[in-house]
Formats: sequence, structure tokens, C-alpha cells
Amino acid sequence: METFDTILKRRSIRHFTEEKISDEMIDKLLQSAMAGPSAHNKQPWQFYVIKDPKIQEELRGASQYTNLNSSLMIVVAGDDKRSLNHRVNDFWIQDCSAAIENMLLTATDLGLGSCWCGLFPLITPIKRVREILHLDKTIIPLALLHFGYPDEKKEARTQYDPQRVHYF
Repeated sequence: METFDTILKRRSIRHFTEEKISDEMIDKLLQSAMAGPSAHNKQPWQFYVIKDPKIQEELRGASQYTNLNSSLMIVVAGDDKRSLNHRVNDFWIQDCSAAIENMLLTATDLGLGSCWCGLFPLITPIKRVREILHLDKTIIPLALLHFGYPDEKKEARTQYDPQRVHYF
């Protein structure tokens, strides 16, 4: 698949079959994530792969947006110990977001569905995910990603709006 086609084909999928994703596919998702750019190459990300149905069920209740029936969840979090040591060190958000988008595009290319459910900056969902996964306070859950084989079909699309483009 061509990159541009993959980008247009990527859609948020909220209904999945029960079919499990292979470890090889999971590895590709994670490799693509860590191929993303990061400020000063700090790579301030941590990835929590959740295949256990009991933990998945707990995570579905982390927020009103995370209750999807996927067979695989990955929590992407910023690691404060690996972030920039500057007064402004929130570049981890951009770094982790780039990793997330790489995973979503890779999932599409592999024929998987995916959905990005934001956690940060919502205090209660962050706290719940930290408790469920027993995360240290230096780990900041940014998003809970759902992956699985899609049980719905969405057409490729662009949302290009030339009125939002400004040339100088």
C-alpha cells in the first residue's frame, strides 16, 4: 500500500471481531512506534501491551471513551525520567503522539482497525490507568489505543479544507 493511500484509509474503528492479533503484528506496531521522531532523540515513551482480558476490562472503564471491544490495547505513556531537562519539557507529548500515529498507520497497512482514545490531560483517566497498570508517578499515560480486526467498514477519505491553508 502506498503511504498516501494508507493515510486516507486510516479511520477510527470502534467495532472489532474477537480474532487475536499475532505477536509478529504487535512487534511491527511497536517497531513503527519507536521509529518516530523525538526531541533530542530522548525517546520518552513507554508502551504497555495489554492482551489479558481482565486488565482490558478494567481499562475499558478508565474513561467514557475507552470502552471498546478490541482484542489488543496499548497504552502509550510519557516517561518523565526520559524527557528533556529544560524548563519546558512537554515535548514528550509530541514524541508520543508521533509514535501513536505511526502505529495507527501501520495497523491500517496490516489490515487492522485502530482507535486512539486520549487520556492526557484528563486527571481521572490518568489516575485510573496508573492504578490498573501499577505505574510510577513519573509515567504519564497519554493514550489508550485499541487494535483489532475491524468489524465495520469505513471508506477512505480526506478532510482536506483549502480554506485552512495559508501561504506566505
